[in-house]
Amino acid sequence: MTSSVRSVGELPVPEFYDSANASRWGYAPDQEALLRRAAEWREAYGIGPSAEDSVRVHLVLIDLQKDFCFPEGTLFVGGRSGRGALDDNDRTARFIYRNLASLTEITCTLDTHYPLQIFSPSFWLDENGAVPPAHTEVTVEDLRSGRLRPNPAVARWVAGGDEEWLRRQVEYYCEELERGGRYTLYLWPPHCLAGSDGHALVGVIHEARLFHSYVRFSPARVAAKGEDALTEFYSAIRPEVATTFEGDPLAAPNTAFLEELGEADALILAGQAASHCVRSTVDDLLSLRDKRPLGKIYLLTDCMTSIAVPDPERPGEFLVDFTPEAETAFERAAAAGIHLVKSTTPLEEWPDFPLA
Repeated sequence: MTSSVRSVGELPVPEFYDSANASRWGYAPDQEALLRRAAEWREAYGIGPSAEDSVRVHLVLIDLQKDFCFPEGTLFVGGRSGRGALDDNDRTARFIYRNLASLTEITCTLDTHYPLQIFSPSFWLDENGAVPPAHTEVTVEDLRSGRLRPNPAVARWVAGGDEEWLRRQVEYYCEELERGGRYTLYLWPPHCLAGSDGHALVGVIHEARLFHSYVRFSPARVAAKGEDALTEFYSAIRPEVATTFEGDPLAAPNTAFLEELGEADALILAGQAASHCVRSTVDDLLSLRDKRPLGKIYLLTDCMTSIAVPDPERPGEFLVDFTPEAETAFERAAAAGIHLVKSTTPLEEWPDFPLA
């Protein structure tokens, strides 16, 4: 039986799912048990393989990794409520289970970093020769005045030992960021380091994507991003700055991933953080409007949260709050034709959603 929104509709959330696990850093599913339960679920609900879908629905989950999604993580996206990503974990997992028969494919992007990258405090020194704190902004003026400079010890690994080349490159990089107007360079706490616990997917998200894969015979792909030392890669599609000051490439756009997205009849986006990696992906999709119909893109606005860093010395206040930037970006997206939807609304009630 070919699956579709009309023929199968919404499914119940499986009995093995425990919403409390959405708040547990250490939770990991029983992967073999999921495989066995998937066969029973497929037969009970008459769910066909994803390859037979007449309407291709691609869900892209952006950076649902432990460092972003739990208070134990190094860059927890708690948002203004303080619980943002925790609640998003639960809503996202439930969305997958309820719409298991309608989702053709699920791709998870993975923010993937190393200790010495341009957005890392360890990459920099201040005017006193000390490593600056996380949550420091780096501007062109900071570089020209000497308030901040790249650590000469890093040049060996990212610039072949050429300290002058690295100095010119970081100044060019900051100039390009400021000229683009999307972000200034921001130094983040170490997060999603390759090989660390915080790099892994949230347990309930891994559980849901794996169950979907086993039920629907869908590949459950992952797409790593952010490994390049000299550029940021917020978006799932392309880097913030793509070249050196000499015109040589720093990091290539993820054209293969973009082509996969373009083949879908409906593209659904969720993930963390709304203010950065989701927002940047949406901005890039908007910039490619001549190639990708925007009316087939849906943002799960209740499955993402913006970064808001609490001020430890002023309860209720924030050191930085990027929520307004995300709200403005999504208003712009909606005006261009992208749909802002809720995960709890049935797919058949989404505007212009393609039904089989």
